[in-house]
Amino acid sequence: MQVQFIRNASLLLQVAGKTILVDPMLAPQGQYDPAPMSDNDRRIPLVDLPFPADELPEWLRAVDAVLITHTHPDHWDALAQELLDKQLPLLCQPADTRLLQEQGFAQVLPIEDELEWEGIRFYRTTGQHGTGEVGVMMGTVSGFVVEAEQTRLYIAGDTIWCDDVREALTHYQPNNVVVNAGGTRFTMGAPITMTAAEVIQTARFAPQATVYAVHMEAVNHAPEDRALVRALATQESLSSRVIAPNDGEWVTLG
Repeated sequence: MQVQFIRNASLLLQVAGKTILVDPMLAPQGQYDPAPMSDNDRRIPLVDLPFPADELPEWLRAVDAVLITHTHPDHWDALAQELLDKQLPLLCQPADTRLLQEQGFAQVLPIEDELEWEGIRFYRTTGQHGTGEVGVMMGTVSGFVVEAEQTRLYIAGDTIWCDDVREALTHYQPNNVVVNAGGTRFTMGAPITMTAAEVIQTARFAPQATVYAVHMEAVNHAPEDRALVRALATQESLSSRVIAPNDGEWVTLG
């Protein structure tokens, strides 16, 4: 199982002979307005994709399926909706089924609990995309455990450190975990994705796993960066298990 960390929460997963695109945000730098209720006016994405834009159509032709944790625009953007083949299988949470169908996709495969597709097993997990009124406003989000080739990868999705994450780590015992970090937040309320400190909590709770922290340096309301995660991991003697990969970086999962 191999992963390329593209940008923000977008990943390319190669497993069991298939290529799966996760949470695609494909627009060029500055294509979209800043996130609402943020304390700055920086347009998003803050950075370009880690390969030339004219390579994108060919790159997408290699994709066999798309896995969408939820349909917020930094995980499922307008350009992805336009460019992706409408016949591609879309694996998603049940809450997003109708929207994806209305967008013209013919093979929407909602995962209530688990699904086997092309020899790969997917398990859906839950999360909390913030707390209080903000958490309610952010709606339903999911994570997914991807299991194949004796490897379990837990993609936690947009969630803070919470009981849902603890339960997923305890139940599935993944050997690799991807968490959306950055301490993303609005001008009201607490963070809606993990802080660097919560990334460390995740690694301590799952000592068998390597934790990859993403969702940083791409959206204007995520103030924490890779340098902070790396510094804290070093301080806590976890730099071998807490990784903040660069955009475009490939990793072979053990």
